[in-house]
Amino acid sequence: MLKISNLQAGYGKIQILSGLTMEAEREQITAVLGGNGTGKSTLLKAISGLIKPWQGTIEFDGERIDGMRPDKIVRLGLSQVTQGKEVYPSMSVEENIRVGAHIQSNARQVADDFERVYSYFPILKEHRNSHAGILSGGQLQMLCIGRGLMARPKMIMLDEPSSALAPQVILDIFQTVARIRRDGTTILVVEQNVRMGLLLASFGYVIKDGAIHMKGESDALLNDDNVRLSYLGGTLASAEGATL
Repeated sequence: MLKISNLQAGYGKIQILSGLTMEAEREQITAVLGGNGTGKSTLLKAISGLIKPWQGTIEFDGERIDGMRPDKIVRLGLSQVTQGKEVYPSMSVEENIRVGAHIQSNARQVADDFERVYSYFPILKEHRNSHAGILSGGQLQMLCIGRGLMARPKMIMLDEPSSALAPQVILDIFQTVARIRRDGTTILVVEQNVRMGLLLASFGYVIKDGAIHMKGESDALLNDDNVRLSYLGGTLASAEGATL
């Protein structure tokens, strides 16, 4: 569904992405993993149209989108949930979610989409009339994912969904993300938490210095000695009670 070839991009004269090539398969979860400063956020900005690539191609659902305006990319069915958990704190939870439906004109579909979001995140329905500013970090992440789903995306990109969250909250959110994938939405997740990212995804890419350093099926990467030593503290990757 998403195919990136020889992508080069950066800011001013500073190159961040250096010939990055990767794919994300339809109705699967693909993880892009790595530490700060490796190029993960720049990759998402290039895919979303927030920056224009210097070189290379980005195809989504068979159409070239590199250099396309962000609003057109969203209308093609590609949405992004940003890392910052950005919401309008003085607006209600439901008003914040509705912002994600700005490209939808069918009131019945919008109502159905609200029910879908609330089925994934019941706590949001409980707080639907509360100001978004009172939500916890985990609830804010749920709100941002729910808002992204209101555009009815074919594919949704999640930027560091585990950032600054407690382990049990991360597990709860990732279990819901896995459910969203089972319901037919393709997902690209960008994560520093390599362990949880690989437990969630079926295929992973490890990015380093703006290029793909390693790639493979998630199970294989979890048991790869180089991955364990570099990203998992030298231990076997496991999460107590994790069922994704």
